Amino acid sequence: MERESNNFIEEIIEKDLSEGKYDGRIHTRFPPEPNGYLHIGHAKAIWINFEIAKKYGGKTNLRFDDTNPVTEDLEYVESIKSDIKWLGYQWNDSVRFTSNYFDQLYEYAEILINKGLAYVDESTADQIAEMKGTPTRPGVNSPYRGRSVDENLDLFRRMKAGEFPDAAMVLRAKIDMTSNNMLLRDPLLYRIKHVNHHNTGDKWCIYPMYDFAHGQSDSIEGITHSLCSLEFIHHRPLYEWLIENIDIFPSRQIEFARMNVEYMITSKRNLLRLINEHYVKGWDDPRMSTLTGLKRRGYRPESIRRFCEVSGVAKRDNLMEMQLLEAILREDLNKISTRVMVVTDPIKLVIQNYPEGRNELLPSVNNPEDANSGVHNMSFSREIYIEREDFMIDPPKKYFRLFPEGMVRLKGAYIIKAENYICDADGKLTEIHCSYFENSKSGQDNSGLKVKGTIHWVDVSSALDIELRIYDRLFTDPSPLAHEGKDLIDFYNPNSLQVNNLAKGEAYLNEVKEDEALQFMRKGYFIKDKDSSDRKMVFNMTVALRDSWAKANKP
Repeated sequence: MERESNNFIEEIIEKDLSEGKYDGRIHTRFPPEPNGYLHIGHAKAIWINFEIAKKYGGKTNLRFDDTNPVTEDLEYVESIKSDIKWLGYQWNDSVRFTSNYFDQLYEYAEILINKGLAYVDESTADQIAEMKGTPTRPGVNSPYRGRSVDENLDLFRRMKAGEFPDAAMVLRAKIDMTSNNMLLRDPLLYRIKHVNHHNTGDKWCIYPMYDFAHGQSDSIEGITHSLCSLEFIHHRPLYEWLIENIDIFPSRQIEFARMNVEYMITSKRNLLRLINEHYVKGWDDPRMSTLTGLKRRGYRPESIRRFCEVSGVAKRDNLMEMQLLEAILREDLNKISTRVMVVTDPIKLVIQNYPEGRNELLPSVNNPEDANSGVHNMSFSREIYIEREDFMIDPPKKYFRLFPEGMVRLKGAYIIKAENYICDADGKLTEIHCSYFENSKSGQDNSGLKVKGTIHWVDVSSALDIELRIYDRLFTDPSPLAHEGKDLIDFYNPNSLQVNNLAKGEAYLNEVKEDEALQFMRKGYFIKDKDSSDRKMVFNMTVALRDSWAKANKP
């Protein structure tokens, strides 16, 4: 879908193109760290990088920022690749890893040392932090800052050779300890970590810091526009300083506002905390903001891409409304979902004048929004289930469902009239008795009867036992991380998952695939869950048919 006007990144790119910069090339990249699963905030970054490159006939690389082997895992690598493809994108050529450039990055570090722009510091982490000062107090030089080039080269090479233990020393850039930008106060470039790396094994025991590897990897790959989220804006001067002083390809960093969504968190550290403390059941829990969790819940990549487009590309952080995301999702699902009947709180209804032993198949349109969606058959017999709430002994005015002597139409079937009902010793309704009008079948009705209500149902003889998982907001506050002095868990919603094991579904559900979007009539949109088995099928609620959250939580 074409946007009406260019965003600020596209304006920069078009200016670069008009000036002949980068020989007219546009090359972006998405550089996730493989230390967790992607979340909806990453979806925005993916969308920006791939869509902008696509618009200008460019390319987008996938490069894993794997410079910290302590927190990284191949599981995350594979999940990230899968999520990007699910969103509908394909990266340029083969997957890249920052670790593939470790030899080149090491050479760049030696270039800085030889220029007198980097030195080995044996101070502790606490000492370095203290020497850096504060935003209102300038830093002071390390006692190791004056080391000679030869001494620094010797120590750095011995660091690489594994002669020193973890944290014994670091390599720092020599910039300006009085800079107003704290990131320019002799930042760390390399640290010692005797840890096995998922890609390089035990070859290295020193690893570059992100700020050192980032820009140089962009340059190695010839990235023209390094698009990253707003928190890196203060890193840009260092990014440019390193490129200039190593004298390599001048990639340009441009920052955009990350996408935050109400009631979701986009912090891998906090997402992992929710998992480790058992508030959710894993990265793919349908309550999570992870793409794999949203996929399991039934979100569609088309909806997420549309949400990214509608939210726009901004220069300031913003909080997008959950209602907007769900509205986009509903609009998408309505067009493609198969309509199915499911009774969530069943009560048996007996049609007393329907022949015993008779069973007929009634056609049900798969999707009235799609003329080519076809139909599937529903079994119908003397005994059916309806929703308990669809029958009232003493109904209020304007109640158009079933009540004693009242009539309704069974969706896609017949008009029925309530004749009697049975209650147990406690007065609880246990069974409804009705009669039906044989000449009132849907599509063939010549009964002349007029009814105001239509209810859904499921045939008892072919009904399936199903489990419904109803999901709500994971947090009770739209910005659970924004409250000073409050813990994230203070806003955890203990009712974010409700399980219904009473539900009955029509037999068609035996045929649905795990990725098939379903609308359970009058209930919401659902998708089959991977926990389904021959014993019981499980369905996750993607979103309700309408926005009941806003109304229920209106002050």
